[in-house]
Amino acid sequence: MITKFDSSYYGTVDMENLGYAGTPINERRYSQAELGGALHKVVEYAKCMDERGYDTFWMAEHHFQPEGTELIPNLLMMAMHLCGVTKNLRIGCGFNVVPMWHPLRLAEDYAMADILTGGRVIFGVARGYHTREVETFGAPLRDQEANRELFEEGVDILFKAFEGKPFSHKGKYYTIPPEVPYRGYTLKEITLVPAPERLPVECWQPIQSGSERAFDFMAKHGICGIIGGGSAEGGAVERHMIGFQAAYARRGIELELGERLALGFQFHIAKSREGGMSEAAKYYEENMKMFGELRLVRALTDEQIAAMRDPRLAATTKLPRVEDAVNAGGFLTGTPADIIEQLKAVEKRYPGVDRVVCATPLGTPLEVQLEDLDRLAKEVMPAFRPAKIVAAAE
Repeated sequence: MITKFDSSYYGTVDMENLGYAGTPINERRYSQAELGGALHKVVEYAKCMDERGYDTFWMAEHHFQPEGTELIPNLLMMAMHLCGVTKNLRIGCGFNVVPMWHPLRLAEDYAMADILTGGRVIFGVARGYHTREVETFGAPLRDQEANRELFEEGVDILFKAFEGKPFSHKGKYYTIPPEVPYRGYTLKEITLVPAPERLPVECWQPIQSGSERAFDFMAKHGICGIIGGGSAEGGAVERHMIGFQAAYARRGIELELGERLALGFQFHIAKSREGGMSEAAKYYEENMKMFGELRLVRALTDEQIAAMRDPRLAATTKLPRVEDAVNAGGFLTGTPADIIEQLKAVEKRYPGVDRVVCATPLGTPLEVQLEDLDRLAKEVMPAFRPAKIVAAAE
C-alpha cells in the first residue's frame, strides 16, 4: 500500500529553448550567478514539500556541469542546510557516488548528519554514470568491472565503519588502517568516531541494470532500491522487482513484491491527459537529451543519440516522446483523478510498494514544479491516506 510520497530535484538553472528542436545540451552555458542560484531553487523546492506533508526529498550528487543541469556537488552539506530550514521533511541522498569518495570520509560525514539532524538525512549509494565526474576524481567508470569492484569494496567499508567498532580492512583498493607507528604502537585497527546514532543505517541505491550480482550485494547489506525516476525503461520494473525479491529470499528474508523498493515517476497535473502531455513534452524531451546516452535509456540507438545532439537531425528521426512514457507507465499525467487511478493500479499490482517518488523532468520551471507539488499533495495524496489521518489534517 502506498503511504509515502517523495519527490526529487537535482538543482537546475532556468532553461530556455527546450526540447529536441532546442539548444543542444552540450551547447548550454550559464553564468556563475545562474549556476549558484540553482541552490536557492533547491531550498524553495524542499520548503514546499515540507509544508505539504511529503516524506522524503531526494537529491543527486553531480559535478562539473556548466550546462546548468545538475548542480548539487555535496548532498550531505545541502542536506544539513535543508534540515535547518524545514521541520519534518527527510532529506535523501539519491545518491552519494561511492567511487568518488574515500569511504571513511563519506562515513564520517554521514554520521555527523545523522547525529545533528536527529536522523532526518537518509543515506544512499551509487556507482556513478558521468565519465566527466567519476574519472576526473580518479576513479574508473569506462572500466565497468573495476567501477563495480571499487563501489562494492567502498560500501563494505562504509557498513563496517558505521558500527562504530574498531575494525580493519585489506582489499584490492583499500588497506585500512595503514600499519604505521602512532604514539608508541603500530596502528592495526581504526574506529569511526562518532558513528551514526541510528543503526542499522537506512541505505538506498538506484536499480538500473538489475543484475543478480547487484541484487545479491544489496541484500547482503539490507539496502533498499529505487526503480525508475524517469530514466529506466518501464518494462524493466517487474523484472527488477522479482530479481530484488529473489536476492533477499536467498538470504532467508521473504519480501512482498515491491517491498523495500520505491518506484519513481515523472508527473505533471493538467486538465486532461492530452493536455498534460502537450504541456510537458518539451521538458520530457530536454530530459531525454540530458540522460539518453548516459547508460540510462538502454533501448536508444546510436542514430537516436546523434539526433538528440543535433536539432537538424531530430526533425527527421524517430525519437522517444512523452506519449511513449505515458503509455509505458513511467510518466503520470492528466487530472488528479487520472493520476490516482494510475497509482492505485500500481498499488494493486505491487502490494509491497509503500513509497513513490514523483518528480518533474529536467527543464521544468520552478513555478510549474511547485504548482505540481502543491496539487499532488492536496488532490492526490489524500486518496492514499487512512480516513482518520485525512480528517485530522482537515
